[in-house]
Amino acid sequence: MTDLHTHEAATGTGDRSRPRAALPALCATQITSWGIVYYAFPVLLPHLTADTGWSTSAATAAFSAALLVSAIAGIPVGRILDRRGPRAVMTTGSLLAVAAVLAIALAPNLYVFTAAWLMAGVAMAATFYQPAFAALTRWWGPDRVRALTTVTLAGGLASTVFAPLTATLADHLSWRTTYAVLAVILAAVTIPAHALALRASWPPAPPAVRTTSRTPIARSRPFLLLTLAFALSGFAVYAVVFGLVPLLTGRGADPTTAAWALGLGGAGQTLGRTLYATLSRRTGVTTRTAILIAAGGFTTAALAVVTGPIPLLILLAVLAGVVRGNLTLLQATAVADRWGTADYGRLSGLLSAPATVSGALAPWAGAALAGPLGGYSKLFIALAVGSALAAVLAVASGRPASHVNVRGA
Repeated sequence: MTDLHTHEAATGTGDRSRPRAALPALCATQITSWGIVYYAFPVLLPHLTADTGWSTSAATAAFSAALLVSAIAGIPVGRILDRRGPRAVMTTGSLLAVAAVLAIALAPNLYVFTAAWLMAGVAMAATFYQPAFAALTRWWGPDRVRALTTVTLAGGLASTVFAPLTATLADHLSWRTTYAVLAVILAAVTIPAHALALRASWPPAPPAVRTTSRTPIARSRPFLLLTLAFALSGFAVYAVVFGLVPLLTGRGADPTTAAWALGLGGAGQTLGRTLYATLSRRTGVTTRTAILIAAGGFTTAALAVVTGPIPLLILLAVLAGVVRGNLTLLQATAVADRWGTADYGRLSGLLSAPATVSGALAPWAGAALAGPLGGYSKLFIALAVGSALAAVLAVASGRPASHVNVRGA
């Protein structure tokens, strides 16, 4: 992809158009947005259900609906990003996120609560990783892996910062007041950061890539196979995350130890992201995709068949986290590495939407399948098989057909 990188450097995606404040600002806003809009919910859920009498399943369904909305909204948001850049999108998304969190705090009934979460889903599409990835991919050009790694490392701290903060607030305040305080923090950090730090001119898109086939990229065989591979892999990854605690407690771990294993898996995720740049330099895009998806399946299978001791299972949970961290960056760079950056926002939205949907459905589907399959060990075996199939699809997607750079393709 040297031709793509050379052209990017020559068309304004290099250092000269790169806003210096954008990367630190996006690091701060990813920590805050993920921490408040996403990670505060599981911490406050027990307080919320105890106070309102709403069932856990109903409240969680509203949260899952937000994730589904974010997947759908990400596609038009990506188109706008490609044309206009991130400032208006992410600033508007921040305003919407603050309004949604306040609406959640004030919701008098489950219907309003659900509607507020649907609003939050649109805000997620405009403030979470996808728009940040689109901004960094265009502005940083050939150096995008370094910038993407930095912002995902910061995003990985969201739960580390905001889960304990939320828990501390909830110990002294009601869940509603806690959400209101978090909304103030969200407004104070994200609105000015997006409005002020993303003001740089939006570089012109490099020439679009035209394949030798007349089929548009989004309907091409490589793109569709890759989309399916990411959806299958994403389902397995998120089902493993939510199934890890019951798997470990079933093996004799106490709930606190199982929770630590899950948390250390998050630390492994951060470690994994620091390794991606090296992997990217040493492997081709198709090989890298297949290796990482297959590695996810391997760690899942290992968790299924290794029954102990508990420290070994914790180590496997950390290794699974390392793979997850790499998979985040793999998906962030998938479009640019194959088809360039001209339509990154739109194509990335299309590529990630099925994976986001499958990730939203995975916790329920995993729990529902565990019983009929005979427990979490057998569920993890089934998930490992799904990852293996995803790796095969990634190989089948292969390299795109040979292409030339033609404006307006």
